[in-house]
Amino acid sequence: MVFFKSRMKWVGLVGLFLSAISLFVHFLLARFTFGGISEYQSTITIFSRRPSIGQDFSTTSRLYKRLWGPVRRLESLHPDANPRKFYAENYAATKLMLTASSMIYFELFTHGISLSESTSHSNGFIFVRIQGGFHEIRNSISDVVVVARFLNASLVIPEILSTTSSKGISSQFKSFAYLYDEDQFMATLAKDIIVVKTLPRHLKGERRKKNIPVFKVPFAASPSYYQRHVLPILKRHFVVELVVSEGGCLQAILPPELEEYQRLRCRVAFHALQFRQEVQELANKILHRLRDPGLPFIAFDPGMTREALAYYGCAELFQDVHTELIQHKRAWMIKRGIVKGKLSVNSANKRLNGSCPLMPEEVGILLRAYGYSWDTIIYVSGGEIFGGQRTLIPLRGIFENVVDRTALSTPWEITRLYGRETKLEDSYHRNPPSGEEEMKVDAWKTAGPRPRPLPPPPARPKSYNIEGWWGWVAESDNEPESTVMELRTNAHKLLWEAIDYVICVEADVFITGFDHDGKGHPNFASLVTGHRLYQSAALKTYRPDRKKVVKLLEDIRGHLYHANRTWLTSVRKHLTKTLADGLLQASRKSKSKSFISHPVPECSCLKHDSSQTTTQVSSPMTLQVLSALGVVHRCPGWMDSNLTLHFKDKENEEDFDEDDSTLPGGLFFTQDGRNHDGGGAGELNNKEEAQLEDQDELEGGER
Repeated sequence: MVFFKSRMKWVGLVGLFLSAISLFVHFLLARFTFGGISEYQSTITIFSRRPSIGQDFSTTSRLYKRLWGPVRRLESLHPDANPRKFYAENYAATKLMLTASSMIYFELFTHGISLSESTSHSNGFIFVRIQGGFHEIRNSISDVVVVARFLNASLVIPEILSTTSSKGISSQFKSFAYLYDEDQFMATLAKDIIVVKTLPRHLKGERRKKNIPVFKVPFAASPSYYQRHVLPILKRHFVVELVVSEGGCLQAILPPELEEYQRLRCRVAFHALQFRQEVQELANKILHRLRDPGLPFIAFDPGMTREALAYYGCAELFQDVHTELIQHKRAWMIKRGIVKGKLSVNSANKRLNGSCPLMPEEVGILLRAYGYSWDTIIYVSGGEIFGGQRTLIPLRGIFENVVDRTALSTPWEITRLYGRETKLEDSYHRNPPSGEEEMKVDAWKTAGPRPRPLPPPPARPKSYNIEGWWGWVAESDNEPESTVMELRTNAHKLLWEAIDYVICVEADVFITGFDHDGKGHPNFASLVTGHRLYQSAALKTYRPDRKKVVKLLEDIRGHLYHANRTWLTSVRKHLTKTLADGLLQASRKSKSKSFISHPVPECSCLKHDSSQTTTQVSSPMTLQVLSALGVVHRCPGWMDSNLTLHFKDKENEEDFDEDDSTLPGGLFFTQDGRNHDGGGAGELNNKEEAQLEDQDELEGGER
């Protein structure tokens, strides 16, 4: 009996021990597992879904195709950034194989410096330091690679000043590697230029002594600038340092004979610049969670930054302290010559001219008017939305499933991207107390009998919350210097925007509220648009004309949420036209300042040369040469300027809307499809529907 009791004790102890181990293992799994089902359900947003009654939302339905289907006019555009020139050693052998009819094309593609020539020897090293935000860094890297190729120099992997260890970020990442994959960058460009991780030892010493020449490169410098000013110095010193601070160091539009350099820009921006593994993995996880319900989603970039609002004079869009903050920034820009205008401007007129961003509420109204339902998933990107989350409240009232990266990831997943960072609270420099203060403390301790008055509390250093109400506005006319914590946050924002960039590029639909930054240059949304145009041009990317949109909204300002059928038709017509016609506006506005924001046709197809006859273009030998050069797609005919003008004239004669008869016309309606006001906008009639079907068929052909 005693033996039995003793045995039962041991069994109980073993059971308790195993239970303790089980609890410990469960705590570890809960702490360090990133993709678990329980974590996903407890911390990640669950999308709501309202089944529509009487609507066919299958992928083959007309409604689905209109809202989510590809843009037929752009289906013929494909990514094509491969070099279209032969290497020098292949020139003689290939030249003998060509007939006279195809030599004209061969001479075109072999004109200039070949790839093998550019990497066979080097004129020296180019060391680059880049300042700016996410889109400025990406633009600048594309430019400096082209500059290195143009100068026939070896490129040291650029240094991103926002991500240096002195800013308080983790020391386990180097500057460039904090955001991008160094090995992928070097491997992708191995046939174009020589890329090295660091300068040779003797040049490192010269740089520490500040004995190497430094150029602060102007924005959009011409190739002749580098040939006349930089190249002679490079050959003399074998190394130069370039400081790029304006978001680009080479003009966007290059002469036709330098078109190969434009394709190099595409290879850099869309192939070489891959985010480091941790960033890419988290972006893919969030993308998977967005697609987990099995539904398409819209990515929306507000583009509402303080700098952009100040540059374009849009302070009066806000009616609180944010207006004063914008004016502070505008005064700072005027003082430094960034803005040439006056401090006080009429924001209402700026908005009517299309110079101000569309508010999230206005974008939501446009999307609802186009036909997207209440439960459409909308992903809001952007490292900073000026005005805070309250500016998104109207959009969340229009659409139920408005999310961002914080709603689709855990804090631990985001923090894991930063690496091991020191606690800045323990690293603040504290001055030792003065002798006078120590004497006062000693005198207080030895003074008379108690009770006695307490000494005044020590003065605390002022700190202002950059994400909050900006307390310094009420106390000072000058904005305080950025703290170490704020500098670290700026580095973190690069990672946040990298995640948003991946999701926006892969989104089924993309729409932006603004496409310029605080210097008048293309912003984050413009780069996303350019990447989508290169990678998957047929995906829907709305490029709303803000001037026309504001006019449409002003027309129904008194009954904004109960629009009539005529207004809905106008909105749908406008948004549909921006899918393709927006390319023409982007070509005129964005491309002149940032090539990778509009990389067509150079990186997608071969433009038709009107000077060549159809027989020459379609000859078997010519097609064989083009195929060997990697040119497999010709540009569609509607991209030719003459055909474009004719096409636009023809479009004006037709109803461009592609509406679906099953979609209610009102902006906001109940789950059963009835309008709140009991009337108003109705469905389109059969005649209009037939016209829309004819227009949809017309879009499938080549213009």
